Amino acid sequence: MLIVSEIIDKLKDILSADGVNGKIFDKDVATSLELSQANFATMKNRGKIPYSNILNFCAKKKISINWLLYNQNPGSLVDSTDKYWIKYFPEVSVSAGGGAYENDDDFESLEVPAYFVNMLGGKENLKNIDAINVVGDSMEPTLNDDNIIFMDKTKNDCSRDGIYAFTTVHGLFVKRIQKRVDGKLDIISDNKDYPSQVLANNDIKIIGKVISSFGSVY
Repeated sequence: MLIVSEIIDKLKDILSADGVNGKIFDKDVATSLELSQANFATMKNRGKIPYSNILNFCAKKKISINWLLYNQNPGSLVDSTDKYWIKYFPEVSVSAGGGAYENDDDFESLEVPAYFVNMLGGKENLKNIDAINVVGDSMEPTLNDDNIIFMDKTKNDCSRDGIYAFTTVHGLFVKRIQKRVDGKLDIISDNKDYPSQVLANNDIKIIGKVISSFGSVY
């Protein structure tokens, strides 16, 4: 994957080709990604890629996300003429706290590249995959703020250790879950600045197991 500065340069080239007059500045890129200049500057300084904003930008401009992030030409991709889609909920954020998730509300169809399909369990499994956003740093370094995670809704049995999206009375969360010998669940943040919790099985509702994030597979 290209680094942030390289992606920004490509975004500037796109804006220039679109007929934007004069030199293209970071503020122009921030505007095109629907980010404030302050947020854009922070992400740039930290080397963080605003995936959801870039996905929306590419969809509007009809630009290949593979070309922008990986510098891959469509002709270099296996089965590039095939199109694969999953549900993406851009308004849903799973986090260190809060959030809401309704399976049939306000989703967009997100195209995923052919090489990524196998990472999500194959073509037949795409109907079981939902994509949502991560907010917060409680799962760093495994999951970072503004990552997009892909969860398999058929994998809702947390008796096997893994990272799961789930709801409690307090909202929507993504955490590492490990089952204890007494039957209760350890709810673990990978960021050690956050304490673990112990919950009973009936205290949570598993939405799905996180099987990948943008750029990673679990």
